[in-house]
Amino acid sequence: MKRLPIGISDFRELVKGNYVYVDKTKYIYELVSSSKYVFLSRPRRFGKSLLLSTIRYIYEGKRDLFKGLYIEDKWDWEERYPVIKIDFSVDIREGKKIYERIKEELELNYARYEIEMDKEKDIPGNFKKLIIELNKKYKKQVVVLIDEYDKPILDLIEDKKQAEEVRKTLKIFYSVLKGMDEYIKFVIVTGVSKFAKVSLFSGLNQLKDISLDRRYGDICGYTQEELEYYFKEYLKDVNLEEIKEWYNGYNFLSNKVYNPFDVLLYLDKKEIRNYWYETGRTEFLFKIIKQKNFDLPYLYKKYYTSEILEKFDIEYISIEALMFQTGYLTIKEEYKYENEEVLYSLDYPNKEVRKSFNSEILFYITGDYQIDKTTLINIAFKREDLQEIKKQIEVFINTISYEVLKNEYVYSAAIYGLVYATGYNVIIEDNTSKGRIDLTIIVNNKLVYIIEFKVILTYNSDNSNKANIEFFVIEKKEEKGKALKQIREKEYHKKYLNYEKIYLVGIEFDRVKKDLVNFEYEIVK
Repeated sequence: MKRLPIGISDFRELVKGNYVYVDKTKYIYELVSSSKYVFLSRPRRFGKSLLLSTIRYIYEGKRDLFKGLYIEDKWDWEERYPVIKIDFSVDIREGKKIYERIKEELELNYARYEIEMDKEKDIPGNFKKLIIELNKKYKKQVVVLIDEYDKPILDLIEDKKQAEEVRKTLKIFYSVLKGMDEYIKFVIVTGVSKFAKVSLFSGLNQLKDISLDRRYGDICGYTQEELEYYFKEYLKDVNLEEIKEWYNGYNFLSNKVYNPFDVLLYLDKKEIRNYWYETGRTEFLFKIIKQKNFDLPYLYKKYYTSEILEKFDIEYISIEALMFQTGYLTIKEEYKYENEEVLYSLDYPNKEVRKSFNSEILFYITGDYQIDKTTLINIAFKREDLQEIKKQIEVFINTISYEVLKNEYVYSAAIYGLVYATGYNVIIEDNTSKGRIDLTIIVNNKLVYIIEFKVILTYNSDNSNKANIEFFVIEKKEEKGKALKQIREKEYHKKYLNYEKIYLVGIEFDRVKKDLVNFEYEIVK
């Protein structure tokens, strides 16, 4: 029985160590046969490093490693090429260190081919020298593999000044590849994000982006077919539908695929867990969301062009693009219009990511991981305990700082995050013939909660707070009960009459008191 390749990113080690290898050489063969300069964006832990390692050993002519694989009888193994591998996966927290990091990578490549660096030349100069010297020494064009090209920038993305300095350095470094066609056989650049080409790859216009090329949608990750074929021995007594619900769902315009790292951890432990959360978080994303007061509940009801999903830079950080590129969102549906414009809707890829993301949102809103609260409200929804639901929402809101609650969007974002983290089927802005339901929760395909939120103003004339009195000069007291009244009048429940039981729930918060001031419900059936 072959071993699970958990954390193995070197292809030779994988083969020699008797690990399972999901054969991706068909995609690699088609790619290297048709392209010269390639760019690929994929979320973290998706097998990008293994992909580059596999390409390396193909060009180095290591036929013995490819026995039984698709490419074995199709590649000319007598043709061997020198390979430069640049890896930026190590953390860089200070701009000045990027130069040192590039130098280290170049030194490793120089040493591997027993060529001396020129101490008089700068880093770009030595990169160019390495390419030319390898071409001269081996009488072959050179293959260049750049892994995690964007990580030095992402490590510093919150500090625009430092991030800009790193970008300038990398831009100069990558610019070496411009005008080197006669010396280069193949180049592939991989990373998580897709920085604007003009800002980082200026002049390298020939870089072909295959990130959303449906021909290569499955080049990283495991399809359902691959999972069941290559890991058959590990799937005995396993609920395949449960695995799919938790770890599958990433869509790059081909088959839906699993995040390899997460599903491998599951196959090892045979335990449904949130491995995405355990194996590292994209902290800068959540800090940016918090800084921008981004209205997350409406994110999933929008449509995006491929240009928007690819639009990301230091000066302009698109939350939608960043969430898509980092794997928190994936393409749900593709829409083609008469003018041939293509739009995409987004959603969480699976249950694991949905729980991870919303747990993180709750942390950055409240400063605390709300595990106990998500568990308690989960049970309350399942048991139809409306008083407990009210209690948990009230407790939860009171964990959020007053300063954060100054922004009204926080109420909805916080509650949505709390509910999403339960794992139930949650629908935001649920369309009906008479309007949109703020939040629909479906429990076990039997029980439905239709919820409407309102942020209102309740003014007590006895309030002695001067600031509030001055504020209320222009504000009028609002009556409670608007939320539930709206649900009744719009008859939102009719959409769900086929379900066993329907609860109509109106929830109202006070914009000054920063508290839940009204919670009422009724049962329709």
